[in-house]
Amino acid sequence: MLYPWHLYLMAILYIVAGVLHFVNPKTYLRIMPDYIPNPKLMVALSGFFEIALGIAICIPILKSIAIYGFIAMLAVFLLVHFYMLKNDKTGAGIPKWILISRIPLQFVLMYWAYSYVTL
Repeated sequence: MLYPWHLYLMAILYIVAGVLHFVNPKTYLRIMPDYIPNPKLMVALSGFFEIALGIAICIPILKSIAIYGFIAMLAVFLLVHFYMLKNDKTGAGIPKWILISRIPLQFVLMYWAYSYVTL
């Protein structure tokens, strides 16, 4: 089954983001909240799930599971976004306005994923 081009775009974006977790894990380790155990494992797992869900959304039998997986993953990622607002160090030098704008962006991304439920 062919899906709209923007579903494939979303898949590619998440696959690339997932690969980057393995190519440059230090970037993700730097923003990992200190209360999350085993940060190296969590960075690897989040990268793996981004890749797996990016692939799964393109497979008709797995599409619905992938959509809800994306939504759950993005909800969990909110922890990182709020943690980065804690202070300058946790913000990794990113301007505060960008850090704040990423929070509603998570909800936009959740809605984007949810919009494919009925396809």
